[in-house]
Amino acid sequence: MTTRPRLTPAIADVRRAVRESLAGLLPDAAVAAADSVSPDVVGSPEVVGSSVRRFVINAEDVGAALMTNRRIDEAGADARADAGADLSADALAADALAADAPAADAGAADVLVALSGGADSLALAAATAFEAPRAGGGTGLRAGAVIVDHGLQTGSAEVAERAAAQARELGLDPVLVRRVVVGTGGGPEAAAREARYAALAEAASETGARAVLLGHTLDDQAETVLLGLARGSGTASLSGMAPVSVASSSEATAEGGASVTYLRPLLGIRRAQTLQFCKDSGLEPWQDPQNVDPKFARVRVRERVLPVLEAELGPGIAEALARTAEQAREDAEALDHFAEEQAEELADHAEAGLSLSVKGLASNPAALRQRIIRLAVAAEFGVSLSRAQTLEVARLVTDWRGQGVLHLPGVRVVRQGALIVFSAVEDGGRARG
Repeated sequence: MTTRPRLTPAIADVRRAVRESLAGLLPDAAVAAADSVSPDVVGSPEVVGSSVRRFVINAEDVGAALMTNRRIDEAGADARADAGADLSADALAADALAADAPAADAGAADVLVALSGGADSLALAAATAFEAPRAGGGTGLRAGAVIVDHGLQTGSAEVAERAAAQARELGLDPVLVRRVVVGTGGGPEAAAREARYAALAEAASETGARAVLLGHTLDDQAETVLLGLARGSGTASLSGMAPVSVASSSEATAEGGASVTYLRPLLGIRRAQTLQFCKDSGLEPWQDPQNVDPKFARVRVRERVLPVLEAELGPGIAEALARTAEQAREDAEALDHFAEEQAEELADHAEAGLSLSVKGLASNPAALRQRIIRLAVAAEFGVSLSRAQTLEVARLVTDWRGQGVLHLPGVRVVRQGALIVFSAVEDGGRARG
């Protein structure tokens, strides 16, 4: 039997973050029960002064679940600093309750942890193994793990099996190891990501998991924002990673095209905290050599750019970038919501496609107008327009000089009187219909 670690500040922080994230998977009644009884830390300094905002994931409108409250007031922070006692007697009672719970179907899981064996995902796995059975005041969630072996490094199979063994020792069940073949499209990082998310989607479908937990931290978020800023990618990249997201159709490769919900509980947790969590818990994380390989842009940002910014501009850069991502995401979600409403009013069916009202587009500010155009084309033709392509379409409204037909990938666009008409294009370049 694994010895229970002492409740240190790092362990308390990571567990709380996971607890808040898992609360979104619980029915309202279970959330209410969890709010009245917190079985692992009742009376513990871990929860003094904290405020948890509960939310319920709605796969049809996941935007409502994108915000969680991770702020801890000064009293709570002071109390955490003194944390060092063993877990309370209430936690032992919760252990007994979990042990008496009926066993679920073999191979089934409510949630899966995407585990690489590194410090971030290992801390996430350990915290999930602790919190999931206690979720909802004892109602519990069954948590498993999935390890993806990309086969890109010597000994990757052994690394994957070691991570799987750690997951089983933590009590996660089922534990799946998926070996994938990484393609070459879009570069090595993008290809590996595509293969990884396809494997995660397949594992979620196989186990019936409602969500997959990912170990991205605040540091990862800061790196993502900086990379997006450098690429000039707009608010989509500056928004960073959302605490809750649903896989796009290209990632949802599970049978029947089912979507997959991803949770990122650790976006408010620093990488140093996950390392301390592992140390405090007696867990030995895997050190991925690619995490220090400067040929990867993200590593250069992590090892060179962020330290320079901290040295020249002062501490707190990573936290400031993460706050920027949260604010940009709030704004982007609001604009997307308004764009969807406007698109429903402005769009009409046309031969082999759709049309948008010139007057309606012109009456909207640029940010909404561009979004309406992108949204309409993506929804009707499955085509994602670049900013340059979107602006060319917008000029048919804002800078009309009798331009001819625009030929975009798979889409033909032309202004006909008071309408912008979009038509699907056959392989030969002719509009259908």
